[in-house]
Amino acid sequence: MSLPAGFRYVDHVAFTVPDLSEAVTFFAGALGAEELYRSTRGPDAHFMPAHFEVPADARLELAMLRMPPNLNVELFQWWSTDQRHDYPRHCDPGGHHLCFTVEDVDAAVEHLRSHGASVLGGTKEVGPDSPRVAGNRWTYIRAPWGLLIELVDRSRVHDPPPLVGPADWSAPSRTGKDL
Repeated sequence: MSLPAGFRYVDHVAFTVPDLSEAVTFFAGALGAEELYRSTRGPDAHFMPAHFEVPADARLELAMLRMPPNLNVELFQWWSTDQRHDYPRHCDPGGHHLCFTVEDVDAAVEHLRSHGASVLGGTKEVGPDSPRVAGNRWTYIRAPWGLLIELVDRSRVHDPPPLVGPADWSAPSRTGKDL
């Protein structure tokens, strides 16, 4: 399968956080991210509603982070008089999480706990009822401000699905264009 005309690769993921400094500190200290830059915008009663679908009085500060070896993360902190403070749950539209492949789920959990994260239900292992991913060890944690993070170790999976991974990072895309 190739990407539609003109699309090359995913550039970054973005999350809105309640406290930008706290989130940057967590991503840098717990996950090894490097802050590349910060930027601000707004309020601008014409631009913000038209380009971000936010209230006219909204303003933002963002930080772009580089997370080696393959991910850019943009973190936003917003201010507005009409701001909502409920996070979507996994089962709600807009629900989301960020997943990391790890060598040892238990060690990764303890590391993130030391940075203020909490674990949801402990480590699990996928059983034979899901043969393509049987043996997969995983868990969800919650970052101090609420972001759900999944940790996964697929090293015990015998015939994993062809997910994108390190072998693909320097390989040409299926469209024949270099990533």
